Amino acid sequence: MKYMLLIYGPQPTEEPSQEDVQAEMNTYWDYEKAVAEAGVSLGSEALQGVETATTVAVRPDGERVVTDGPFAETREILGGYYLLDVPDLDAALDWAARCPGSHNGNRIEVRPIQEFEAP
Repeated sequence: MKYMLLIYGPQPTEEPSQEDVQAEMNTYWDYEKAVAEAGVSLGSEALQGVETATTVAVRPDGERVVTDGPFAETREILGGYYLLDVPDLDAALDWAARCPGSHNGNRIEVRPIQEFEAP
């Protein structure tokens, strides 16, 4: 089954040091290597900051409304994701717990991918 691991964490209030950024990136590189070597990785990406987000909505009359920023005002931000192909939810939860994004006050939302058959 395919599962999306969505990485949420608090919006940084100050710029981290280069050393802190490098230390965190090293934990992600290690995790990236682990999911690749296990053969479960289908993809992963980090997202740019919420200040780069644009939200689009189409009203019932067809008018497109474009606003700067994320959809919801929140203290947590979606920072990135991993798409994994694993046997079941338990395996997805194990990988989520190993992800650096689930540590230090952050959290991982684990959601199965809805697959559709084309007509």
